[in-house]
Amino acid sequence: MRSYDFAPLYRATVGFDRIADLMDRVMTADVAQPSYPPYNIEKTDENAYRISIAVAGFTPEELSVEVKEGALHVSARKAEDKTERRYLHRGIATRAFERRFALADHVRVTGATHEHGMLHLDLVREMPEALKPRRIEIASAPKALEATA
Repeated sequence: MRSYDFAPLYRATVGFDRIADLMDRVMTADVAQPSYPPYNIEKTDENAYRISIAVAGFTPEELSVEVKEGALHVSARKAEDKTERRYLHRGIATRAFERRFALADHVRVTGATHEHGMLHLDLVREMPEALKPRRIEIASAPKALEATA
């Protein structure tokens, strides 16, 4: 795998540190991406998204969803099973997990629902008024004062 040097990006830009750090983290080869649990990310509207995570076997009380340091953290820890069960085949994984999703600026989580073994997280991108395009009116220059004789 290639490694890229982002030092020129740091030298030539101002205020893009977070993007460069994100690129650096994504391009790091030694970090293996976990594949459990499976998930989907879909765009539901121009500024709305939904992350759906397969959490079969977990109750809502065993799941945790937090937003901290610009990332969405989803974790689950199965409660201790006090019943003695004998499985002939155990194919539904209920092992603990932690999944992180980096959030762009101005993206916030608006809700979470748990149904049919899926955890759905709804997100929305809200642009602040200061960043939205606005039209600037151009005023006419004051007329020159005529010289009086």
